[in-house]
Amino acid sequence: MSQDPKRLPPGSDPARPTLANQVGAKASRKLKARRSGTPGVWFGLGMMGLIGWSVAVPTLLGAALGLWLDQRYPGGRSWTLALLVAGLAIGCLNAWHWVSREDQAMRDEREGSDD
Repeated sequence: MSQDPKRLPPGSDPARPTLANQVGAKASRKLKARRSGTPGVWFGLGMMGLIGWSVAVPTLLGAALGLWLDQRYPGGRSWTLALLVAGLAIGCLNAWHWVSREDQAMRDEREGSDD
């Protein structure tokens, strides 16, 4: 006697995965992780370097522009300090944006592999 796939046995919840589905999902996640491998130390160092440069470059550009403005238009205010802080803020926002985008990509990948 075969059951209609659209009809579920009484007392079963269609939203709740069966044990076989859970085991299958876990096995596929494990195989995918084994194929992709884990990032090594060099990958982590590269990411730290990338984040460091994304903060350092705008900071140095702001300081250089500030120095140029201070030499061109001397006055009571220090453009160097103001633009250095502005460059640092832009660099930190840039790094935060990049890290949050990578974090979201990892979450999406994890949720996609749960299916």
